[in-house]
Amino acid sequence: MIPRLTPVRRGPTVAVLGTSLTVSWASSYYLPAVLAVPMAEDLGLSPVWVFGAFSMAMMVSAMVGPWAGARIDGAGGRGVLMLSNIVFAAGLMLLAAAPSPPILFAGWAVIGLGMGIGLYEAGFATLAGIYGKDARGPITGITLIAGFASTVGWPLSGLMLATWGWREACIGWALIQLFLALPLNACLPRATRTMARASAPADDGPPPSRLALALLAFVFAATWFNSTAMAAHLPGLLQTAGASTAVALAAGALIGPAQVAARVLEFSLLRRCHPLASTRLAAAAHPLAAVALVTFGGAASYAFAILHGAGNGILTIAKGTLPLALFGTVGYGQRLGWLNAPARILQAAAPLIFGAALSAWGSSAIWLTAGIGTASMLALVVLRRS
Repeated sequence: MIPRLTPVRRGPTVAVLGTSLTVSWASSYYLPAVLAVPMAEDLGLSPVWVFGAFSMAMMVSAMVGPWAGARIDGAGGRGVLMLSNIVFAAGLMLLAAAPSPPILFAGWAVIGLGMGIGLYEAGFATLAGIYGKDARGPITGITLIAGFASTVGWPLSGLMLATWGWREACIGWALIQLFLALPLNACLPRATRTMARASAPADDGPPPSRLALALLAFVFAATWFNSTAMAAHLPGLLQTAGASTAVALAAGALIGPAQVAARVLEFSLLRRCHPLASTRLAAAAHPLAAVALVTFGGAASYAFAILHGAGNGILTIAKGTLPLALFGTVGYGQRLGWLNAPARILQAAAPLIFGAALSAWGSSAIWLTAGIGTASMLALVVLRRS
């Protein structure tokens, strides 16, 4: 029998869920960066096709997210997260066995299903079902742990690729899903409350307005677009602005530590503030970074990376804490799925759109993401706490 944690033990629950989410992020979202090229070469494709399959997976995740959230609202997230580990493993095994491009796309579609039911949104909804409106601290905690998914995932994928090959690397991640992440999720406590609308408590207030929901969905879509665009093109952008290759790569390496440092700040000092205040502050970081890059060129590369990374670190937490603080626990999981669906779709398109802008406009392409970031900041100003 696998021991079950109790809701009282927040630290172990955060550690368990954060670790399982780290595995899920590393074996899905961060997989193409290392394995896309060898996948494409083995199947006689351009890497663009593999990244296209990954974009399709993002679309699939957007479609299944609301269903997963509604399921978690009604029955808790433990079972959904355990199912996601099995789905991830199935998709990875399908990739490993793919003899042709159609099977490769099918594998990525299955992984997209896993992403829709097993990444941050599912984790946030699970914690809300366990801790209710007190879930802000645990939500921040799991993002602190899973923020190292690329730090763990990329080297481990690279090691398995160099030692065995890309197919064996996919099998390796499938086994990690089944023998590490799945047992960890099985340890999670059951939800202490349901969040379905039928059992809504009277003090949870009226349902949120459509304007508030639309504004928040726009904020999430804008921030995911900027985050993904920078993840794909940051070194090229900084070099276009005048930085050397070494400086551009060194600056890019600062984004991860900046994200973690900002999350520690959110966990300590900013936890006393309403999430809306910290989210507004975070949304301003990317436009400020863009102004610094345009003004000082490549010399501002490090400042740009630190500002962008810090803002992105807090905005990731806000995707879970802000809807909880603004709209309450009723229907939280399903609402989170709908709020993040446009973000997933734009995230899939972001590398292509910003890449085209960078090719056409050079470093001036930063005004595109700066404008989007400013618009998200204004949307947050329009939002109110209640």
